[in-house]
Amino acid sequence: MQRYKAIVAYDGSSFSGYQIQPKGRTVQGEIEQVLRKLHKGQPVGVTASGRTDSGVHARGQVIHFDSTLNLSGQQWIKALNSLLPDDISFSKVEVAAPGFHARFDAVGKEYRYFIYTNPVRDPFRRHYAAHVRGAVDVEAMKRAAVCLVGTHDFTSFCSAKTETENRVRTLSRLNIEEQGGELVLTFAGNGFLYNMVRIITGTLLDVGRGKMDISSIPGVLAAKDRTVAGKTAPAEGLYLWEVFYE
Repeated sequence: MQRYKAIVAYDGSSFSGYQIQPKGRTVQGEIEQVLRKLHKGQPVGVTASGRTDSGVHARGQVIHFDSTLNLSGQQWIKALNSLLPDDISFSKVEVAAPGFHARFDAVGKEYRYFIYTNPVRDPFRRHYAAHVRGAVDVEAMKRAAVCLVGTHDFTSFCSAKTETENRVRTLSRLNIEEQGGELVLTFAGNGFLYNMVRIITGTLLDVGRGKMDISSIPGVLAAKDRTVAGKTAPAEGLYLWEVFYE
């Protein structure tokens, strides 16, 4: 039995999230179904660095699985991608240490959130970037973002459904750039709470649209109260970009 580490990309538009559920199409379900075929009906479980919600995409999700098949990385990629649906693709498969764990060994993640602000919505981008009508003050959003970088209790910026009691996280980078008519928010940190990126994005958009003052951001952090932060930004703009390991 050999442990493998793999990098997977997927378009989350038609999935009910990454994790297997009683009902609904999931990324994990599709991958495990293909692995079962490759192992002649034997079930093969996969473990990911973390879950993504319905509609959220991934460019660099990391998973691990154990297999008795002795295949090279390229052979795995060819076999898996030939059977998987078009909205999932493996880009890398390699032998991992026996104790490697995609979730518990991760030391950080990078997410990116894409926004476009055209007055008219674009039907061809509706699944891949959030549409915000009207101009936003990007410089104000950048100044507000500075207040969130560092180690903080992010209780105000996570869903009420968050099960983790310790909500202290280190946000090492929060960049906002304008690229080809889009705003791209890049988040890097040692860990993220449930809906944390989307709630921070929604709050920064409130600043950019003049609905919230920059000076109020430290108070939102200190309140540890979800109701004082902005709305949760839509799922379609969010991408799990990369997972970091030692």
